[in-house]
Amino acid sequence: MSADTTAGSSLLPATGAWQQGDPPGRRRWFEQRRPLRLEAGGELPGVRLAYETWGRLAADGSNAVLVLHALTGDSHVSGPAEPGHPSAGWWDGLIGPGRALDTDRWFVVAPNVLGGCQGSTGPAEYRPDGRRWGGSFPFLTQRDQVAAEAELAGGLGIDRWAVVVGGSMGGMRALEWAIGHPERTGALLLLASTAAASAEQIAWATAQVHAIKADPNWRGGDYHDAGPGGGPHGGLGLARRLAHITYRSEGELRARFGRDPQGAEDPWRGGRYAVQSYLDHHAGKLVRRFDAASYVVLSEAMNAHDVGRGRGGVRAALRGVTVPTVVAGVDSDRLYPLSQQAELAAGIPGADGLRVVESPYGHDGFLLEVEQVAALVRELVG
Repeated sequence: MSADTTAGSSLLPATGAWQQGDPPGRRRWFEQRRPLRLEAGGELPGVRLAYETWGRLAADGSNAVLVLHALTGDSHVSGPAEPGHPSAGWWDGLIGPGRALDTDRWFVVAPNVLGGCQGSTGPAEYRPDGRRWGGSFPFLTQRDQVAAEAELAGGLGIDRWAVVVGGSMGGMRALEWAIGHPERTGALLLLASTAAASAEQIAWATAQVHAIKADPNWRGGDYHDAGPGGGPHGGLGLARRLAHITYRSEGELRARFGRDPQGAEDPWRGGRYAVQSYLDHHAGKLVRRFDAASYVVLSEAMNAHDVGRGRGGVRAALRGVTVPTVVAGVDSDRLYPLSQQAELAAGIPGADGLRVVESPYGHDGFLLEVEQVAALVRELVG
């Protein structure tokens, strides 16, 4: 791993997860005391979900919107970087007065996913016996994560979401909401997502998981109390590099970086190309704000994603989605190609064709092309 990512790594905590005692930021918490039974067997003895809200819930609960984040996202959809939130909101231009999700009209809820690392129950959190979950954290599926979110909705007094919005991994959960809880889902926006993880998507995620587990500091997932510098930062950084290549398009990387060196560095004498520095930068950012074991848990849950499992196959499952649905993909996305969104749009009775987000940025276009995403939201909410 390059010097850019490891610089100061001996001072980094073992995990970038939010820790008890850290500033809460805008987070609130919902505690589910009873066990959550898991699709693959076993249970979690109790679940805590961190979440954030914007706007006010109507007296009849009819104006609630659920926003679901992608793999390394969290509940901080909107708002500045501040104590407790190392990064600004990842869809900051979408939520607020006069915006597509107008907080004078809508009550917006964004949970940190079960298995995540920004305040929700996950590997970095503590079990009832006071020990970290670590490597003993159970295997999760998207349906388990949605089951936890359904408990959160009940706790907030929300019987039915007016709209459920999700991109990438969040789109997987949004689709599970519509199929598994049709009576609680009023409309649906699916962005850059799929009905089932493909062989190539599983392959990319598997390589990233292996990179993390090959790090000597992985320690079977039980590294969280190893002290500064004791986490699998090298493995997580490598996983992020691999992932980020798939998140952007070849054309963008060529146009931005070409074969240029990084500043005065000479790639023939131990220096880096500009694109290598770019990957190092994103690896370094992630190890400071994310947890390696959560990355593994969430990646494996994404690999398990298949809305047709136990429902007669994908086509049969999609036919059950009759609510108004907007399906959109990014034209330059090579990780979740448009063919996958075309399958969703063709198979969902409530969908009216496929919308295409035009972007040079690849898969990350669903995060970066906020104005185009805002137009899709307005198409649903009016």
